[in-house]
Amino acid sequence: MGLAGEIFIEKVEEKKNLETNNASVFILIPSHSFHLFPPSVSQRNSIPSVFFLLAHYGKGMFGNEARRVVAWMNGCEGDPKLPIGSIETRTLTVVPSPSMAMERLNVAIRELKCSPPPLTSGILRLQVPIEEQTEAIEWLHAQHDNLPRCFFSGRRSRANRNGFNLLMDIGNENGDSSFTNNLVGVAGVGSAVFFQQLHPFSYHDWRSIKRFLSSKCPLIRAYGAIRFDATANISPEWKAFGSFYFMVPQVEFDELEGSSMLAITIAWDNALSWTWDAAIHSLETTMQQIASVVVKLKKEASGESILSKTHVPNKTHWDLAVKKALQEINTSSSELVKVVLARSSRILSTTNIDPIAWLACLQVEGEDAYQFCLQPPNGPAFVGNTPELLFQRKWLSISSEALAATRARGESRALDLQIEHDLLSRVVVEPKKTVRKLPRIQHLYAQLTGNLRREDDEFEILSSLHPTPAVCGLPKEAARLFISETEMFDRGMYAGPVGWFGGGESEFAVGIRSALVEKDSGALIYAGAGIVEGSNPSSEWDELELKTSQCTKLLQLEVPRHSKVENLEIIY
Repeated sequence: MGLAGEIFIEKVEEKKNLETNNASVFILIPSHSFHLFPPSVSQRNSIPSVFFLLAHYGKGMFGNEARRVVAWMNGCEGDPKLPIGSIETRTLTVVPSPSMAMERLNVAIRELKCSPPPLTSGILRLQVPIEEQTEAIEWLHAQHDNLPRCFFSGRRSRANRNGFNLLMDIGNENGDSSFTNNLVGVAGVGSAVFFQQLHPFSYHDWRSIKRFLSSKCPLIRAYGAIRFDATANISPEWKAFGSFYFMVPQVEFDELEGSSMLAITIAWDNALSWTWDAAIHSLETTMQQIASVVVKLKKEASGESILSKTHVPNKTHWDLAVKKALQEINTSSSELVKVVLARSSRILSTTNIDPIAWLACLQVEGEDAYQFCLQPPNGPAFVGNTPELLFQRKWLSISSEALAATRARGESRALDLQIEHDLLSRVVVEPKKTVRKLPRIQHLYAQLTGNLRREDDEFEILSSLHPTPAVCGLPKEAARLFISETEMFDRGMYAGPVGWFGGGESEFAVGIRSALVEKDSGALIYAGAGIVEGSNPSSEWDELELKTSQCTKLLQLEVPRHSKVENLEIIY
């Protein structure tokens, strides 16, 4: 295939040689992970330009022989100044069901193999409208553990608000463009191209993503998330995400208002040693694992027994951190006005937590909120149900909003209205402020709008808005430094931007009300509270409990009798 590289093997002393092209490769097999680099590369901590996942096994290497190899291309390794040869969307004829859409796409793939494009790079999306409406979260759940995977559900569509029509001019191969509906949610598995690095998200990385996008193909999007603090060390549980992780799904299911759509995307770039043939083969491998039968999900508490619940920091250390923050805020020489301190709570249950089923339950709680899931091929699932928009762009029009002052919902309508009045009388905000009510909590809310001078300003907007005062503090840099010096865990993507980039539009939420779910390791649930002059440590702790309640209520906090688990601890 090209130049031979050397395999670096962890937990295995023996080294093997493998023929490969001149591209960085990361390979995963059960209980072993090893890197393959071209001869000229020595940095073991670099992000690869091509990612391989060995998934089925027989006899052979390490006692096993890979029967299926899935690979993906890292678009960050390309030159963002060089345009992609072709960006195209083709819409096929409408079919009645997801299974028929699968059949139609498999036929289309065979046809594409017979007539490869003459270009050295490009991205092509084939989409099949489906008459029946199927929930994207249920389709994703039917795919079991196919990785990588992503899910994003926009807020306005679920609440039937007047929002952007994100699905534009969807016509079939016969020219009929009448099949047009608003997009409710997107689920995807596999990546036609992914974007990941260890360094902080940069303008170069943004341009690398935009290179594969076009306003003429609005549903070719890169879904992903960025770390809260890219300057902080990455802890083991967040290592698979890097400093940021975005993916354009290979296979995507779109839930529409009254209908659905199934799509495949093929991306290739010879300059990245990722040819058309390699991309088609990778897509075929992913398609072999796709289930077309979708079963209705029960969106109710799972009933799993929780073995332990531990907090970092615990209540004692939380009180100390809050007192330290108050001392800094009250010091005349300090510029710190507000700092948002966070807590990580690890939940261990008797069985593995299914992140997609959990997210489906959060959807019931999450009207007027964004739901998301992002899971790299070798990592845990980052899931959340966030009410907070970071920014939304359509062409050069941009909007953002601010949420603050978390309070519980009142037990009666009169009490609820009193709490609403208390929220509205706290601060003065222009334009006019309102209250956003969620099932269990309510927030002070204000919306801001504006216009960009040019599309490239999108990166500056993202960099300027993140992190927001609601998740970091004021002034931003002073608060960030205090957090890095005080907090005893890695926030990772918690409180960072999560959403998608598109050709003509983009949308990002703030990754709060979120959790990291990992097989055999339970879940890490994150929450934060803003500390200002006059804050009380115990009251702020209660706010953390309130914010995490929408996650923990879906699991039973119960220590089973006759449990043989040792070192059981429930620490509040």
